[in-house]
Amino acid sequence: MRYGSIDPQLFSENRRRFTEQLPAASLAIFHSNDVMPTNADGTMPFRQNNDLFYLSGVDQEESILVIFPDAVLPQYREILFLKETSEHILVWEGYKLTKEQARQQSGVRTIMWLEQFKTVLPALMNEAENVYLNTNEHIRAVVEVETRDARLGKWLREAYPLHQYRRAAPILHHLRAIKSEEEIRLMRRACDITDKAFRRLLGFVQPGVMEYEIEAEIYHEFLRNASRGPAYGSIIASGANACILHYVSNDRECRDGDVLLLDFGAEFANYAADLSRSIPVNGQFTKRQRAVYEAVLRVMKFATSQLVAGNNIEDYHAAVGRTMEQELIKLDLLNESDVRNQDPAAPLYKKYFMHGTSHYLGLDVHDVGAKYRVFEPGMVYTCEPGIYIREEGLGIRLENDILITKTGNDDLMKHIPLEADDIERLMRQGRN
Repeated sequence: MRYGSIDPQLFSENRRRFTEQLPAASLAIFHSNDVMPTNADGTMPFRQNNDLFYLSGVDQEESILVIFPDAVLPQYREILFLKETSEHILVWEGYKLTKEQARQQSGVRTIMWLEQFKTVLPALMNEAENVYLNTNEHIRAVVEVETRDARLGKWLREAYPLHQYRRAAPILHHLRAIKSEEEIRLMRRACDITDKAFRRLLGFVQPGVMEYEIEAEIYHEFLRNASRGPAYGSIIASGANACILHYVSNDRECRDGDVLLLDFGAEFANYAADLSRSIPVNGQFTKRQRAVYEAVLRVMKFATSQLVAGNNIEDYHAAVGRTMEQELIKLDLLNESDVRNQDPAAPLYKKYFMHGTSHYLGLDVHDVGAKYRVFEPGMVYTCEPGIYIREEGLGIRLENDILITKTGNDDLMKHIPLEADDIERLMRQGRN
């Protein structure tokens, strides 16, 4: 893997914490993602199932992890099943993990080839009472493609109908919300690569450049720094495009006088960074653009101060909303009297700031975790307020990634230029 080695203790510890949550006689099974087809004989780039990666560190297709802490035979308490390589696979696809490499990478001692899974499984099922199966239960997920995990679950229920089948997702959502030191190290690297890409853009963006050319510069910097690429579809939105929250066409010309909204982040070792910045295409904000920018920045700084242990998402978003209301009043976008008399269930600021301020970040960009869980040290949240004025063709969003600590928080992107003066200065320098 281009990201190099990761301390296998991370994955061993993740399995230990997962095992602690299992009742007696429980077996858990995790599958890798499928290699998804395109057309003809084409396939999409492989992306590992995040739960399997979290528990094993294996980043290879056709892999299965079995966790059965109460197995009578010690060698069956953790098993990794891998695709056995061959001379044909080596020639056409490249190297696959050997058993010893898999042991070193995962910390799992028992490694078997994939064809042994259905031979070993009956003995495990004979001892197990509960079977934990994995599904993608993200609150935003729309699942229309049957996964390897889903196919396994369907087959197991037919072959072993009298077992108790349970959900692994709630346990993993609880565990993955708190990041370890090794995970934070990987996320910092993703943020550092994202910083390099943003600084590259400050010397590149100018009137006449196409949005997709800017996206190409981002890809270039990501790949040359050992990232597999973007953690999500990059948003390169100039002018009025910035008022489309998930704009990914990236096919327009950037014009003199536009503000360019950038929302992108590097993936490193499957971990995501998530950055938003808004910069003037010609290198100089107008008075109005700067006023809106500074308003968003003040909301961002306030919101960051509230991302601390003991707070919760509902109180946090309510406080951020009140702060945004005052900024929108100063910008003459809202009327103070109207705000006082508004319907609390439909706050007026939502016309200009219609999305949430923060979400979990980790192996997924919108990472898993209980939405209403009280903030705890080790959680990582984005902080991304924005103001979108469609009638002015102006959208500004600013976003950093915030680690909650025991003593407050740590901005993982504090080294990435943010102040309007710094943006303008660096754009001038980049053109000289």
